[in-house]
Amino acid sequence: MRISVIGLGKIGLPLAVQFASKGNEVVGVDIQQSVVDSVNAGLEPFPGEFDLQRKLGEAREAGHISATSDYSEAIPNSDAIVIVVPLFVNDETWQPDFGWMENATRSLAEHLTPDTLISYETTLPVGTTRNRWKPMIEEMSGLTEGKDFFLAFSPERVLTGRVFEDLRKYPKLVGGLDAEGTRRAMDFYREVLDFDDRPDLAPETNGVWDMGTAEAAEMAKLAETTYRDVNIGLANQFAQFAEKNSIDIYKVISASNSQPFSHIHRPGIAVGGHCIPVYPRLYLYNDPDASIVRTAREANMGMPAHAVQLLSEELGDLRERKIVVLGASYRGRVKETAFSGIFPTVQLLQERGAVVTVHDPMYSDDELRGFGFEPAHIGDTADGLVLQADHPEYADFDTATFPGVRALVDGRNSTNAEKWEGVARIVIGGGE
Repeated sequence: MRISVIGLGKIGLPLAVQFASKGNEVVGVDIQQSVVDSVNAGLEPFPGEFDLQRKLGEAREAGHISATSDYSEAIPNSDAIVIVVPLFVNDETWQPDFGWMENATRSLAEHLTPDTLISYETTLPVGTTRNRWKPMIEEMSGLTEGKDFFLAFSPERVLTGRVFEDLRKYPKLVGGLDAEGTRRAMDFYREVLDFDDRPDLAPETNGVWDMGTAEAAEMAKLAETTYRDVNIGLANQFAQFAEKNSIDIYKVISASNSQPFSHIHRPGIAVGGHCIPVYPRLYLYNDPDASIVRTAREANMGMPAHAVQLLSEELGDLRERKIVVLGASYRGRVKETAFSGIFPTVQLLQERGAVVTVHDPMYSDDELRGFGFEPAHIGDTADGLVLQADHPEYADFDTATFPGVRALVDGRNSTNAEKWEGVARIVIGGGE
């Protein structure tokens, strides 16, 4: 089978490699020539994805994968086309920006040949596959969906760093525009993916799941990620109440979750990443009256300000105070700053006049400066610390790591209290 994968990013490239590992002829398309050159050299273009280098090297050596920036090379005579191109959301208006996806869709449509399956995996507002992509492809290609080509939506459900593991672990959700499109998409994914046994899903089995329609598949991805944002928003409100009443919210959450009907998430300084901060906004694009979703998103966006306020309550006026923020990544063990809490946290500290530096074991000084941050180093003096990302290294930090520190706001409850004797250690949610 000949498969085209459009967008060789941190999800698209592992997907392309997975398809190639099943013996298919895979051609990846990316607008960045450096990515194309790297793939064709058999070298992963970005670090951090487990087993990607080995699998890419094997696929390239077998001649099962190649890359190009030219749609005319990749699209004609493909049996299936999978699109994993970013969709952005405006930070001010919360409206989706379809620009990159529209460009990719127009480019594939110009070179589309009959009897091709097209599957969108980028998370989309409900109705986008049917109401935006179908007419655009038909107009540009002159072909008719459901007759000359077939369109489906099948959301990616993986986390960077463990894509191959997650592809096996979670059911693949599929929805076409009609029964035939759904059938073809399900047959495709059954052929290119493998699935772990999941007895916990009984009476269902792990594998490719028929969602009935593209809209149902679109909503499923938005629902599962929006749920997490709303849940975290609730945990954050519980945490702030607990702080005011000298309650350890982590003990409360652990107790609540000890029975099977409660699944409260952990509170924290920020919700980052490509998914959880973004997809609730895509849901609100279709359902602007979803007050619970909007309130949770706004509450989570306010947590960096809450952390800075906690620090100020301990140190007083922050003007000229030396503050080190620990962790630029949006979460521990991941070298990625997408929607990371580092940006609002640093900005809010600077607005209060603090002298702010940033430490992150995964980034070089030059990389931190590239984000606009002044790097911090172990041994620097500091008045206060704010832990933003839960890198495992931070559990070993102590009062000697940054001499002179008087206050630590732990935004992830991941420092060791015993190592901070004599320092005001404030955990969001009042954890010990």
